[in-house]
Amino acid sequence: MKKFLYVAVALLFAAAAATFARYESFDPCSWLEHDLAEQTGLPRMVTKAQIQTEFFVEGVTNPSAKQCLFAWWDVRAEGTRAETR
Repeated sequence: MKKFLYVAVALLFAAAAATFARYESFDPCSWLEHDLAEQTGLPRMVTKAQIQTEFFVEGVTNPSAKQCLFAWWDVRAEGTRAETR
């Protein structure tokens, strides 16, 4: 049982380190900006404005981490779908 716990903690630590290495943040809103800028080739300032506008259209003035995480998942899924076409 202890081995499983050590392996689980090691995997969680590795996943957290990989996420931080890629995005330099643990904030899903920052991940969303980063990936959208990478996919579109636009500056991050422009993609940040696009994201804020999308949320504002939906009536959200200050998106929560959960809302950003769901939007990030959508952007990642769209990128994957575009790559397979």
